[in-house]
Amino acid sequence: MPAAAVYRIAWVVNSGAEVSTCDTLTLAPTSVIPIAPAAMFRARPPFAVCVVPTVPTSPLSRDNGPVPRSKPELSDRSKDAGTDFLQLDVSRAPQGGVSGWLSEQLRAAIADGRLPVGTRVPPGRVLADELRVSRGVVTEAYRRLIEDGQLVGRGRSGTFVAAAPVTAPAPPASARTSTTGPAAARTDFAAPPAHDVFDLLRASPARIDLTPGVPDLAAFPRGAWLRAERRVLDDLEPADFGYGDPRGVAPFRRAVADWLARTRGVRIEPGRVVIVTGVAQALELVTRVLMDDGLAEIAVEDPGSLGVRQHLASRRLRTPPIPVDDGGLRVDALRASGASVVALTPAHQFPTGVVLDGGRRRELVTWAEGTGGLILEDDYDAEHRYDRPPVPAVQALLPDHVFYTGSVSKTLAPALRVGWLIAPPRYQDAVVIAKRYADLGNAVLPQLVLTELMGSGELERHLRMLRRRHRRRRDAMIEAIRTRIPAARIHGAAAGLHLTITFDASFRDTDLAAAALDLGVKTQPLSWHYQAPAAPGLVLGYAAAPPSEAAHGIELIAEALRQIR
Repeated sequence: MPAAAVYRIAWVVNSGAEVSTCDTLTLAPTSVIPIAPAAMFRARPPFAVCVVPTVPTSPLSRDNGPVPRSKPELSDRSKDAGTDFLQLDVSRAPQGGVSGWLSEQLRAAIADGRLPVGTRVPPGRVLADELRVSRGVVTEAYRRLIEDGQLVGRGRSGTFVAAAPVTAPAPPASARTSTTGPAAARTDFAAPPAHDVFDLLRASPARIDLTPGVPDLAAFPRGAWLRAERRVLDDLEPADFGYGDPRGVAPFRRAVADWLARTRGVRIEPGRVVIVTGVAQALELVTRVLMDDGLAEIAVEDPGSLGVRQHLASRRLRTPPIPVDDGGLRVDALRASGASVVALTPAHQFPTGVVLDGGRRRELVTWAEGTGGLILEDDYDAEHRYDRPPVPAVQALLPDHVFYTGSVSKTLAPALRVGWLIAPPRYQDAVVIAKRYADLGNAVLPQLVLTELMGSGELERHLRMLRRRHRRRRDAMIEAIRTRIPAARIHGAAAGLHLTITFDASFRDTDLAAAALDLGVKTQPLSWHYQAPAAPGLVLGYAAAPPSEAAHGIELIAEALRQIR
């Protein structure tokens, strides 16, 4: 009779999802396996017992003779442990770091096209069996990529590749600085930004995109959207597919009014809400109405959004710059400028990230009420905050003086082209007329789907998830900057989807942005958003970049900085 052997007894619950107890004991060949602990029978079935020798002793056959082992124990990553899937060889993984190794292998395969978007990856149980590792190892690797937005779980359908970084090589610098021929479709950092500068930057290929204003598009709640859309279509009458109110459908205007009252302190009747295609259209409608009253200029923040300045310039409006400091827009400078209208981003100033503080808000109220001044309030990034309490919209303080606008572009996706505009009462009718002649109103179906998402709480759940994800990505970028570019000063970290870094140096930030693009990293030079001379810097978006990608991007920016200095 063979000698006794040492066995490991593991009681596994719920198909391997949980191991309640694991004991090591010596069993003679005719021993009876002990019964599971009583607590196990209170758990949800099914149960399983895993009996594994701790030494390479063959299990016993019916006649107590040795039989070949069909599979090594889970912890034994033997030389034959591998899979046809990506030709993964687990023997190359570091001890104690198999999940990290596997997640990096999957990221590499997504990046180089071996796993294109839409590909279904193997079930965790199957891949774990082929690699001879525990299922938890694969689950953890998949979880990391799901958090990064590169994989998405679709219930019983499986787990799929959801997004991939752009991997086309960056063109040579000569191609980007040319102004004629095919190469003109490249970003020219050496020249003043033209009207199509953002289009060209979006089209410029790069491995890592750190441009600001880009949300995490991989996080779009496809499942919730589809469910809401089905409910909407089930309830729609044929007449609902016709032309409607240019202000937008009534249920969505009510939902927006409720949302703004709950989250931004804006109390407004639904009839005052005008649904627009985004902040850009809101700006277009407001300027059209005000120019009919003889308006010739709108003061803007400095630094402030280049895109807003370009939009106003396209309407032949002057844009006198008003400086911004740590307290936000300097109202004393606004008063001295003589401007009667100002555009600002008080909740999270672009690009510095500062909040218009209480003192400046009181000064702004005094200026508006004393002069009859008007404010164009872009509630930019107000919902994305991490390390500071919420601040109410300026519109809540000055409803008769503020054109208030916002959108779902940073919460869901710019492609939806859905936003809202609330005008002071005396301009309400004129804004509605301008909207009617602009496009007869927004598409109805997205409005009704958003009504469902707002009313069901799905949008708020999605926003909470985004805040957690964005915080992790922001923290990874900050850590990388402090490690790789310690000379950089970080601004605007408490909220938003981007950071701004500045340098006490004399180089041109356009040179730094061009050198970074040569290395495969896309970003924006801070000088684009200034009218007055200022310290060099970069505006870095982190919402769309997984932590490892953002950290690598900062590493490449550090290399670009060394090249130009």
